[in-house]
Amino acid sequence: MRIGKRFWALVLVISVTLMVGCGKVSEADKTDDKPQTLDDKVNAIVADMTLPEKVGQMVMIGIHGTEINDDSRYMLNQYHIGGVIFFDRNLQSAEQTKKLTADLQAQAAKVPLFIAIDEEGGPVARGKDFIEPPPAAQSIGQSGDNTQAEAWAQKTGSRLKDLGINVNFAPVADVGPNPREYSTDGQTAAKFVAAAAQGYESAHVIYALKHFPGIGRGLVDSHIDRSEISATKDELMAQDLVPFKEIIANHSPENFMIMVSHLVYPALDKDHTASLSAAVQTKLLRQELGFNGVIVTDSLEMGAVSKYGDFRDLGVQAIQAGADIALVCHEYPRETAVYLGLLDAVEKGVISEERINESVKRIVKMKMLHQQ
Repeated sequence: MRIGKRFWALVLVISVTLMVGCGKVSEADKTDDKPQTLDDKVNAIVADMTLPEKVGQMVMIGIHGTEINDDSRYMLNQYHIGGVIFFDRNLQSAEQTKKLTADLQAQAAKVPLFIAIDEEGGPVARGKDFIEPPPAAQSIGQSGDNTQAEAWAQKTGSRLKDLGINVNFAPVADVGPNPREYSTDGQTAAKFVAAAAQGYESAHVIYALKHFPGIGRGLVDSHIDRSEISATKDELMAQDLVPFKEIIANHSPENFMIMVSHLVYPALDKDHTASLSAAVQTKLLRQELGFNGVIVTDSLEMGAVSKYGDFRDLGVQAIQAGADIALVCHEYPRETAVYLGLLDAVEKGVISEERINESVKRIVKMKMLHQQ
């Protein structure tokens, strides 16, 4: 009988101990219960992606037609393309554009698409029948009133967002005498670019500063061939780079991209265009200026680069230089070649998957912050 009482007493003590232990939350449990940060969510999404899906996020393409079709559907699904850029060939009416953007987004698997456009205003404007084009940057700059730049950016951004377009490749941050540029003076141009940046942010649309490190001094159209900017690095820093430095220093990198040009800047890199130059993208833009956001190339179909390289190699060179997105605007075979060349380079170890992950995390984070 004594043994029985002792046994049941021991059972009772153990039971109480276990109950108390179950009711206590360990520090590890507390950590597990913490809400996920945005970075945690981004890391989880990227970890769940296959390599072909990651590579697809790093390619933005142009499509043909005013509605989704077998060709565009194939490109998006077969190559997991992460972004589309619109031209007038895609834009018929507001209703048609809204349907096209919605149909394209319906093809996106794990994260939304970037859907982009060049709606600078002046000589570069798309869909003029239903998107009111802003005045040329030069005319806004000559007014001396930078609030005009902010107002037009907010108005344009809001219209694009309503159409399902979430990226505008504007404002032009170049310093020069052309209609696309606000001013020939770096400090003045920076004020207008900063005002435009504020306008786009108010409209919750991603914008892109172009064309780093500045093409205002250029004399040859990059669509046709490459040319050189003879300025010294000090001259570039004192003038051409001022608008870029202003936005990098004072705005969140999740709100804007930087588009790199196809010009050669011998003071920075005498052998490569900025779009293919690690000295320009990684050393200057990333390390010296501290930009941690998304870098996109100008279209790799432009003569300044396409005349001098194979499309399977151009995307690889751009990513090796520091770009996050290779832009290919027009022909499906060329877009395919850029994607396959990049995928092959990663599979062969020419580009590490760790390097790919860096870019994809930037892209996914920006997309998550700017979901419609």
